[in-house]
Amino acid sequence: MRHIRSSGNASTEGKMIAFFKAHRIKGWQRNYKIYGKPDFVFRKQKTAVFLDGCFWHGHDCRNTRPAQNAEYWQKKRARNMARDADVTAHLEKLGWTVIRIWECELKKKNENILNEKVQVLLSKINSQ
Repeated sequence: MRHIRSSGNASTEGKMIAFFKAHRIKGWQRNYKIYGKPDFVFRKQKTAVFLDGCFWHGHDCRNTRPAQNAEYWQKKRARNMARDADVTAHLEKLGWTVIRIWECELKKKNENILNEKVQVLLSKINSQ
C-alpha cells in the first residue's frame, strides 16, 4: 500500500468551489483557524464544511478496501472516523453546524445528494 498517497484534496476542493460559484454561494473562507481544520467555513453562519475522501474516511461507496495490509488500513480508517466524530461533536458543542460531504457526492451523478446537504447551508445563509 505504499503507492497510496494522500495528494491533498485540491481537486475535491476545486469542485466544491465551482459548485459554490455556480450556485452563487458566497461568504466562505478556506484555511480558517478552527478545531478540526474544515475545508470551508462560513463564519457568520458558524458552519464548517468538510470534504471527506471516501478511502481515507471510511465511506463504502465503492470497493475502497485494499487487499494488501488490510488490518493496517482498517485501523487507520477507524482512527480517522473516530477523529471525524470527535471533531463534529466538538464543533457542535461550540454551536457550529457541521456539514460533511463525501468525495463521491461531488460527482455529477450524485449532485442531488450534494444539493440536499447544501440546502442546510443555504437555509442558514438566507436566514441572516
